[in-house]
Amino acid sequence: MKFLAARRRSPLMAAILLIGALLVVGGGYAVVGSVQPASASLAVGSETQVEKGRQLYLEGCSSCHGLEAQGGTSGPTLIGVGAASVHFQVSTGRMPLAAPGAQAPPKENVYSEEDIAAMAAYIASLAPGPAIPTAQQLDYADADVAFGGELFRINCAQCHQAAGQGGALTQGKYAPNLMESSPQVIYEAMLTGPQNMPVFSDQQLPEGDKQAIIAYIRALQDAPSPGGLNLGRFGPVTEGVFLVTALFAALIAAAVWIGMKSR
Repeated sequence: MKFLAARRRSPLMAAILLIGALLVVGGGYAVVGSVQPASASLAVGSETQVEKGRQLYLEGCSSCHGLEAQGGTSGPTLIGVGAASVHFQVSTGRMPLAAPGAQAPPKENVYSEEDIAAMAAYIASLAPGPAIPTAQQLDYADADVAFGGELFRINCAQCHQAAGQGGALTQGKYAPNLMESSPQVIYEAMLTGPQNMPVFSDQQLPEGDKQAIIAYIRALQDAPSPGGLNLGRFGPVTEGVFLVTALFAALIAAAVWIGMKSR
């Protein structure tokens, strides 16, 4: 017993125990630090891709968003917006912004998919944010179109109109027409909340709900118009205005014809 007690009091034993404790604690922190939460996906590319994205960012975006993407008087910070936001804004031509205005309009984009992916990788490397959706997330083949219509009318129709034709908002802003939007653009818009659109996270709209909404919008895009001219599918007001205008045009034409015949 005296021998064991002497060993426990030995400076060498104390040093061994201290080193062992440090190794256990350090290993535990390394394991915990390597775990990334699903909601904070970075989707960071290779070092070469990130560096290329940084150069493209400095050339085309830094004048508004700052040299370190910290934002400024002309543009918001991009730290934490994620790769999905970059892909949405740049692939639709909304960014770079052509001129200051109430809203960034879509236009033909000036970057290739490779360049967009590089810029997205650079912004994603700065801080966690929504990643570009995968092919599996964009697969709406088995989604319920009717359920997607219900979700769309509850969450989207007040701005985009029930048939996805878009509509006016306040102060010169507007909800865009969705008839040309791809599934990826729709998904990224729900994920990132661009312009005046709220963010629909996976807690608010799970992945399956997003797929159902995409399926409904795609059904609207592909819907035929058996009655002929669809007039933008804006409903009875537009149809009534069209009929009244056509009626008055017919009456005016008849009055002109009668006047000419009476001469």
